Amino acid sequence: MNLGLTDKIAVVGASSKGLGKAIALGLAKEGAKVTICARNSETLETTAEEIRDQTGSEVLAVPTDVSQPEQVESLISKAISHFGGIDILVNNAGGPKAGRFDDLSAEDYLTAVHLNLMSTINLCRAVVPTMQARGGGRIINLTSVSVKQPVDGLMLSNMARTGVIGFAKTLATELAPDKILVNNVCPGIIFTDRIKQLATVRAEEAGISFDAALEKMTADIPLGRIGDPEEFANLVVFLASERASYITGATIQADGGMVKSLL
Repeated sequence: MNLGLTDKIAVVGASSKGLGKAIALGLAKEGAKVTICARNSETLETTAEEIRDQTGSEVLAVPTDVSQPEQVESLISKAISHFGGIDILVNNAGGPKAGRFDDLSAEDYLTAVHLNLMSTINLCRAVVPTMQARGGGRIINLTSVSVKQPVDGLMLSNMARTGVIGFAKTLATELAPDKILVNNVCPGIIFTDRIKQLATVRAEEAGISFDAALEKMTADIPLGRIGDPEEFANLVVFLASERASYITGATIQADGGMVKSLL
């Protein structure tokens, strides 16, 4: 299937490793030109070289903390200046710290909102004008299965990421006349550093080994295994493509069947 992504211009958040890296690589394999960003400039440039070597696509690496509005503006300005515009925005940021209600301060909540909700809003505010000028685009927000089925011990993620869904659903309606499609994708248990961190926390809380914690997490997945980042990236690449031209306002999980909700 020709996805129609050749020479499309994409910006992918938190893309030096994990899901962001897998998505940037997947888009580049389909011929897209990609701007990647993350806070660690050394890791970011290493990832940029890997993507260039594997795909031959043009990659711009811009060190960025997406929780900082001025850095978001600089990122998008550099991407537009370098490539001439933006067709695809993949909003992604690291998850907030784990914890229950009694573990968290008011500052923890504000930090989570800035990291996961406000970063999405600020990136959209910066990118939408260029998409409107280009006659359309794709905005894809990485959230979590917690927006459909809250995860115990992840109060901050359950709270902030659900806000992204409400924002995106409204934005999808408002931007539909501009042919800008807005969708959300929800990773389940995908083997990334974030999952390793959560497994470590759960192991400490339960007094069990790291491997035992991973086994307990896998027990809730009907497919019986933890997902691979490339499997999740394939969903994002499809939604970014011309083949997904009638999908907007949707929230789709890739979780091996873990979420039990009907919608």
